[in-house]
Amino acid sequence: MALYATFMPPSSPKFNLYAKIRAPFNPYSVRVLNPLTIRASTTLDYSNVSANDKSSPLKTSNWQWKFKDNLVNIYYEEHVKESSEPSQNILMMPTISDVSTVEEWRSVAGDIVQRNGNANWRATIVDWPGLGYSDRPKMDYNADVLEKFLVDFINSPNSPIKQPENDLIIFGGGHAASIVARAAKKGLVKPKAIAAVAPTWAGPLPIVFGRDSSMETRYGFLRGTLKAPAVGWMMYNMLVSNENAIQSQYKSHVYANPENVTSGIVESRYALTKRKGARYLPAAFLTGQLDPVTSREEFLELFAALEGKTPVLVLSTKGSPKRSKAEMEALKGAKGVSKFVEVPGALLPQEEYPALVAEELYQFLQEYFGSVAYS
Repeated sequence: MALYATFMPPSSPKFNLYAKIRAPFNPYSVRVLNPLTIRASTTLDYSNVSANDKSSPLKTSNWQWKFKDNLVNIYYEEHVKESSEPSQNILMMPTISDVSTVEEWRSVAGDIVQRNGNANWRATIVDWPGLGYSDRPKMDYNADVLEKFLVDFINSPNSPIKQPENDLIIFGGGHAASIVARAAKKGLVKPKAIAAVAPTWAGPLPIVFGRDSSMETRYGFLRGTLKAPAVGWMMYNMLVSNENAIQSQYKSHVYANPENVTSGIVESRYALTKRKGARYLPAAFLTGQLDPVTSREEFLELFAALEGKTPVLVLSTKGSPKRSKAEMEALKGAKGVSKFVEVPGALLPQEEYPALVAEELYQFLQEYFGSVAYS
């Protein structure tokens, strides 16, 4: 979405903002390989791969997350294949954006769980608090809040994915991948493996305008305006909650091929922007409050800390916006990155090219866990 606005914060000079809104289990043994770089176009034949003809039984439910004084209903889906064998769980975290949703992972989940192999995969997709079909209470969203949610969802005794330690694989898109890596770096979660799909760390405005004290003041003013009762809704409806803005956003940089942006996708995302409390978390995302780190150096450190501990796959995309792509490319050959692959797409390759992404993710799973039979 293209954003152009002029704001007059108190005691601050006028400034212009222009930005594109990027918007019982049996454990396996893990083999940690040396980093390698692989180009998708030369390693896999995608000609016969399709996720659209894959289907899986779908269970939907809600989990109640208690955070401070809030009881937040969290929406999640389970994709499973009927089998008498024990299953290995994959947690799929949607890319954080103003229209984030579990829908972006559905085709990939259906593809992977229906495949036949030594492992029986089970995929759980969960909407972040404040986004998708989860509750959207008015609170001060930031990266720490989302990290706390991730840790609680994985580790709580009543979690729908509660299982033995080190027995969960996590796929995350965009900022979600970086938040997963940050939690793993701190030892708050101990995933068996991580796949970072089109990983990002800087919000739409900070990645363009930076984070000096002057800009942080202006971001705070914008954030407060978007959260305000009357003018906030007016600005949100103008910038985010209208079909033309969503279509423009997806065609310009969320998808690589504008022809892949269907009316159904636009209508689905538009409906999400009309949910109660829809503007609160996007206000934080836009202004950088959800950024898990503040520099490329810190971004690289997240992955370096996982060296020798957790296999990490990074899926970069050929059509990402220039600034976002530069951050993805910085992970090529970086410490802690076990495998680096480039696939078609932009910021949501898992939705735009689900068959290709599912194939790369499945190959990663096979390389590390596929040859290990259940004990």
